[in-house]
Amino acid sequence: MRTEAVLTIARREYLERVTSKGFWIATVLMPLFMAALVFLPSLLLLKTRTTHQMAVVDETGVLGPALVAALAPKSPEPERGEGLARLGREQAEKQMARFEVDLVPPGEPEAQRAALDARVLAGEIASWVRLGPEVLTGGRAEYRAASVSNILTQERLGEALTRVVSRVRLEQAGLDAGQVEDLTRATRLETVRVSATGGRAEGGMTGFFLAYFLVFLLYMVALLYGQQVLNGVLEEKTTRVVEVLLATVRPFELMLGKLAGIGLAGLTQLAIWLATAVVLTAPGVVGALAWLPEGQLPQVEVGLVVHFLLHFLLGYFFYATLYAAIGAASNNMQEAQQFVGFVTVFLVAPLLLMMPVINDPDSVLAVGLSLIPPFTPLLMMLRIAVKMPPLWQVALGYLLCTGFILLLVELCGRIYRVGVLMHGKKPTFAELWRWLRYA
Repeated sequence: MRTEAVLTIARREYLERVTSKGFWIATVLMPLFMAALVFLPSLLLLKTRTTHQMAVVDETGVLGPALVAALAPKSPEPERGEGLARLGREQAEKQMARFEVDLVPPGEPEAQRAALDARVLAGEIASWVRLGPEVLTGGRAEYRAASVSNILTQERLGEALTRVVSRVRLEQAGLDAGQVEDLTRATRLETVRVSATGGRAEGGMTGFFLAYFLVFLLYMVALLYGQQVLNGVLEEKTTRVVEVLLATVRPFELMLGKLAGIGLAGLTQLAIWLATAVVLTAPGVVGALAWLPEGQLPQVEVGLVVHFLLHFLLGYFFYATLYAAIGAASNNMQEAQQFVGFVTVFLVAPLLLMMPVINDPDSVLAVGLSLIPPFTPLLMMLRIAVKMPPLWQVALGYLLCTGFILLLVELCGRIYRVGVLMHGKKPTFAELWRWLRYA
């Protein structure tokens, strides 16, 4: 293989795409679309955020004042991460309406219900709540409003009412509510991943979600950039330039250069999109992390990230090669679309096999499946995320998958060469086999 020829073809394919107007239009429009998805809902919530006027009819004599206090805005100092917690608190408060509660003395039930309903319909209050004596014995409170679709408001009201009722019940039973809360505080389970280098506290779901993110990313990339590889191969077959190229370079060199160039162009665009997504979502993520208890921050090892990137690249070029093979064996897009479904099989199959690997990553089934090249990018990454396999298995997985991709490129190049010479004839599987032998 002549490296210079491969690099020349890759550079041509890369520059041809990254210098096109369509590439940069798509590169700019996607971040704008992501920004709209991130900020538009928050802006709409800010525009619609109002003070929620609510009347409370307290027939118990004890729940009303406590509920007013529970719904009052509070700004307690966090135990840790003061700056981060303030940022997270501000993000959350922007999406919440402020309650203004008016305690109404109980009166004749029917007349009072009619009067308060009339105030709701007139827009004087947004809602009203009846707290009957049955609430303290397990009954329900009655919430009445012109619209009951504001789920966030109802959840906040329900949580506050639950805390208030629980505290009153405990006090009526002669128990100290604060002491009971201390005694019934939840116990946090700290997960420690044991390895040859010692134990390390680690979130139990961190690696699991990282593997699922790899599946999602590969699926998105296969749909977006696999089609570009397919189009690029089909376009070359309709020109005479490719016949000149095949006279000067080997089919393997041509196909490897095309895959590298188109693939790097796709990765460039993807890197810009991911960087934009990180910048746009960073404030919300930082705010969410600030609310986590100390010691529960997700920890991701650098080695795990490196394996993630390597397996992503293997999966990316594997699916790109499959799309290139489809383009090499097809004469037009209509023929190619008939075979695109086969690529989806290689994406869906690992999803169906994930649970056995998660349950027992060292089983014979898990080891065997993770060493099958089409499944290696997903299943080996999942094993690494759940429990680090022996180093030789990881290295063998990389070696087998890389070799399999190069073999596919070689076969794809052979099909491509004969397919150009026999352009216009729809090949059968038997003819494809003959093309491989002939080339």
